[in-house]
Amino acid sequence: MTTSGLSFDPIAEAGNQWRARWGEDTVAPMMAVTSVMRAQQILMARLNTTLEPFSLTFPRYEALMLLYLSRRGALPLGKMGTRLQVHRTSVTNLIDGLERLGYAERSPHPTDRRTTLATITEAGRQAAAGATEALNEQRFGTEPLDEDHLRDLTDVLRRLRVGAADFDDEGDRAAG
Repeated sequence: MTTSGLSFDPIAEAGNQWRARWGEDTVAPMMAVTSVMRAQQILMARLNTTLEPFSLTFPRYEALMLLYLSRRGALPLGKMGTRLQVHRTSVTNLIDGLERLGYAERSPHPTDRRTTLATITEAGRQAAAGATEALNEQRFGTEPLDEDHLRDLTDVLRRLRVGAADFDDEGDRAAG
């Protein structure tokens, strides 16, 4: 396993410094957020390395999979933004990248002239399948966490998302 060369945990050290300046009550939130942000950096690096052979980044992979898993292999760009929870500009950039790779193409909506569809190509379907296989083999970069850790982490972060009104929790429970 590669290390950064640090002989100490910088987040724990930040916690010590924080505690000395702002008190014990402020340490846990700062350390939790800093840990989540660092974990996101670690996971993104692992995922992007796994996806490199497919010329994909993780955000492009998410967009590609949204198309791959859709009933018709096509979605309006606006709907993609809503489902990916990103701004329209980000969807445009993601689809631009997928088009350059030959994984998706844009077309006008057949009944709504104001709407543009993104459609997965056969090359996109092959890339999506291969990339998903590679990510599954790497457990989406989550080593050394086991299944129980992953479930616990998902549950804790879900509480944060529900508290932020990230989605309709009541509707989600009714659908599940």
